[in-house]
Amino acid sequence: MREGHFERKTSETEVDVEVKLDGKGNSRAKTGVKFLDHMIKTISTHSLIDIDIKAEGDLVHHLVEDAAIGLGEALKKALGDRNGIRRFGSSIVPMDCSLAIVAIDLVKRPYCVIDLKVEGREIGDTKTEDIYHFLNSLASSLEANFHVQVQYGENDHHKIEAAFKALALSLRQAVSIDQRRKGTPSAKGAI
Repeated sequence: MREGHFERKTSETEVDVEVKLDGKGNSRAKTGVKFLDHMIKTISTHSLIDIDIKAEGDLVHHLVEDAAIGLGEALKKALGDRNGIRRFGSSIVPMDCSLAIVAIDLVKRPYCVIDLKVEGREIGDTKTEDIYHFLNSLASSLEANFHVQVQYGENDHHKIEAAFKALALSLRQAVSIDQRRKGTPSAKGAI
């Protein structure tokens, strides 16, 4: 089974993350940030990646950032050399009034474009700027291209949740094994 573990302790946070790429979507998220826990569980449920994350620290911003770094590093370890994976994933997800489009490439070149069209400053206990920071930090630590765009919506919670569901479905595609592929999913012969 493709699994990854990452733990880190700094003067600001302590994070411990375990993932199983070929899981069932089981999750346990205990970051102390309710909206972040909700989004991590959303990723797990729809990607079918088992995620167990524990984080504690001084500030919400630091917890959000380090949870993203930890999740990205654990996923990167689980992917190994990335041979045999589909590499690309994309999804369009509606959620009530919102529509989100996500495309990702697990190419080992971090790049992130995010447009959530969020209007408020906070969603529950999380600043919306921290949601952007979570996605950027996740893409960077995973060494992936993320293009996350909300097309429209009236409710900020629904916009963000649609984006995370689309990200999860895109990850599910990209990390999956392509039975026809032998070796590296690149014409260069290396990612």
